[in-house]
Parts: sequence; structure tokens; C-alpha cells
Amino acid sequence: MKSHPMPFVLVAFLLAWTMLTSVGAAQVPPPAPLGAVPSKQHLAWYDLEYYGFIHFTLNTFTDREWGGGEESPALFNPSQLDPDQWARVAKQSGMTALILTAKHHDGFCLWPSKYTEHSVKNSPWKNGQGDVVRELSEACKRHGLKFGVYLSPWDRNHAQYARPEYITYYRNQLRELLTGYGEIFETWYDGANGGSGYYGGANETRRIDGRTYYDWTNTWKLVRELQPDNIRFSDGGPDIRWVGNERGTGYDPNWATFNLAGRWPGISDQKSLWHGDQGGTHWVPAECDVSIRPGWFWHESQNDQVKSLDSLLDIYYASVGLGCNLLLNIPPDRRGLIHEHDVQRLKELADVLEKTFATDLARGKPATADNVRGADQHFAAARLTDGDRSTYWAADDNVLRGTVEVDLGQPEEFDRVRIQEHIELGQRVAEFTVEARVDGQWQEIGKGFTIGSRRILRTPRVTADRLRVNLTKCLACPTLSTVEVYNSPK
Repeated sequence: MKSHPMPFVLVAFLLAWTMLTSVGAAQVPPPAPLGAVPSKQHLAWYDLEYYGFIHFTLNTFTDREWGGGEESPALFNPSQLDPDQWARVAKQSGMTALILTAKHHDGFCLWPSKYTEHSVKNSPWKNGQGDVVRELSEACKRHGLKFGVYLSPWDRNHAQYARPEYITYYRNQLRELLTGYGEIFETWYDGANGGSGYYGGANETRRIDGRTYYDWTNTWKLVRELQPDNIRFSDGGPDIRWVGNERGTGYDPNWATFNLAGRWPGISDQKSLWHGDQGGTHWVPAECDVSIRPGWFWHESQNDQVKSLDSLLDIYYASVGLGCNLLLNIPPDRRGLIHEHDVQRLKELADVLEKTFATDLARGKPATADNVRGADQHFAAARLTDGDRSTYWAADDNVLRGTVEVDLGQPEEFDRVRIQEHIELGQRVAEFTVEARVDGQWQEIGKGFTIGSRRILRTPRVTADRLRVNLTKCLACPTLSTVEVYNSPK
């Protein structure tokens, strides 16, 4: 029988398929996404993990936490204001960004807004020619930090607060901040809305309906239009949520999914803030905010009350370690500098974290799993230890439990384990345990509920040659992007 040449199209297809499979392309499809999934803005935000808050305004000079709105701009006169020092300290501390309180509840603006006289343009600092927002945004660029702003929705100075005219004013100031200072990675809104204030001399109490007054839907739409990559924070989202306390600590379980309907700045559900909503309508992960001091603004009386290193480490593992991002407030003093006590404590924290996470003892080590999706090496357990957090192990669709194991090759001492899900496909793990093989015997060293974007467990310090992660309850077939093992300094 005479043979026939293979059609060119078929030859090309087979060649292309061979090339794809030879470089590791999947031969079976990945798991279908489960429910709400993160946006590209969320994924970029997760990578930041730990950044700083700057509370600095007239309160710094009046020794108050909340100004009434009647304070004179003449009080704002820092002697050595140096936003470059703020950014330098943040960078050296391991922070990735700074968020500036551009306007707090007292209404005083740290930039020369053309919409109010209650700003730095009427202060003696730099003869009214200064702009703190600009100086810090430029300092952040120099030091490779992201820059964000907090523009308080409440304004105890503005005469039109609680009236429709104020919303126009608020949006005008958002436009100034979001168009005049380069990229703004995060905008921050809190729930302090309405109460007593100066209000242009009225000196009265004004109440607003937080559900309707600010018309948040259109305000946030404006932010998205002006800064497409901006992440928007409040206890009502819409992108990331307040964790529900000012201690800087997250909760377990910590679902990134959240039911947005009916939730606004100052109006939410406490348990949903703490834990998220399993199977919630939107991806709205938690950010943890806390100050390095008892107050949000600098007070001389608190110079000896800077949080201890142990306290800051507890906060780090209860925020970043639970899949939240950490926003740590570091308030400048009346000189306009981060105080020496704060700088020293931040350095101590950075040193410990750097030493802890310097060497991943699991990187490049053999890993196995009791199930691999379609027996396809693209989803093999080796992805967990390849040093690339974008690759992942996955199980078959009908699998709702799983075990992965890392062979460390020899007994290694460690007390930190970092695990991550491949959250691009949703959050799946609802319960897990971690075991270590010590002297040939398996022992449980950690457990929890959710994993999500990251879970960093502080375990007992053990010397073990193998590590095992048991996913004991999953909402759908599990995925993990990394299993990492570290040893903290003693």
C-alpha cells in the first residue's frame, strides 16, 4: 500500500504540541476558579505585605488625637521636616510603601489645596510654600516605595460638612491628590463620620447617613478612573477591608471573600470584618492597621511607650502571617522626624525578619503529593519547592483532601513554615495541619483553618528531616503554590 505524506497542518500542530509539552505546558486543564477571585490590583497589593502609615498634622503640635477643626494653621511649623527621612527609615525597616494622612478629621490639608485656606499654604512652615504630600511622594520614588493617601471623609473644619456641597469639595480634593502626585497605590477611608466640630465657626454637632451621604459608589468610581491600579480601603471595601480592630491582628479563619452589599465606611458586620465571608460575593481581603505607639499621632509623653520587639513580632505573625497586609503607623514628631526610639525598634524588627527569612530550607528539595492533577507534571508537588510562588501543585477535581510532603534531605532545625494557596483560582482550604518527622516519628507542629494568600506558622523549634502538610478540609480541589521552611534567630 502506498503511504501518503502527513498533511502540513497536522505536522505543524504536532510540532507545536511537542514544543509546548517539552517546556512544561499543562496537558490537562487547571482547576476551574472557585467563586470570587483576586484582581490584578489585589495580587500587586498582596506582594507589598508590610508598609507604613504616617499620621502628622496639627494634632502633632496640639498634643491631641482628634482636632476639633478650629486650630490655626499657624501652629504647623516643624523645625526639621524631612519626608526623605521617613521614606529612608521605612525602606530600611523592610516596608514597601507609605500612606500619608493628607487630611485628618480636623480638615487641615498637608498640601496647598486650592479649595480651602485650612492648609499648609497658610502656615509658617516654608513661608506657606511647602507641600508635604509632594515631598513624601518624591521621597518614596527615590527609595523605591509605593505611595498612598488617607483623605478623611469627615471634616470638622469645613463649613459645608453634612451638606451636599461638601461632597463636591471632597471629590475636588481627591482629584488634586490623584492627579498631581504620580501613582497612588492605595486610598484609605475610615468610618469616623459626623459629630461635633467647628464647621466654619458654627461649633455644632452634625450627623450624616453613612449609607447615602458620601455617594461612595460614584466617589470610588472617580478614584478608579483617575488611578486604575489603586486599591481602595475601608470597612466596606470595595477592594480591601478593615480587619475590625486597631491592634494590627487578623483572625483565623480569614476568608478573603466578603459580602459587599450594604457595607460602607463605618457600616459593616463585625464578624465579616474579622473573618471575611466564606463563599462571599467579592474578593475583599483584610488589612491590619496599628500604631507603633499607643496613639496615632506623636506625643512626647509616649516616647517610652514604643511597642516592644516581641509585641511587633506578635503583630507581624498575626497579620502578615495570617494572610492580611500590615499597615504600621510611625508618627513623626514636632521636628518632622521619625523619633529615635521608633527608628531603633523598627531596625530591630527588620533585623529579626531578615535573618528569619534569609534561607528557605525547603527550596529545591524533593516534594511529593498523594494526588497530582491528571498525573501531569505541570501540577506536580515539585512546584511547591521550586522557589517560584507563581507555580503551583493541584489535585484532581474530585479530591477534597490532600497531603504534600517535603524531604529536607537531612535533619534541619526550624520553627517557621510558610504556605500559600494559588489564590488566582480562589480560596479553597478550610482546615489543615502541619507535621514534622523528628527522629523517625511524625509529630504535629501546627494547624489552622484558612491558608489563602499566605500562612506563616510559628511552630515549636524542631530538628526534622521531613515536613508534611495535610489539607484536611477543602471547598474544592486544593492548590498550593509554595511550602517554605525557615529558622528564626534564637
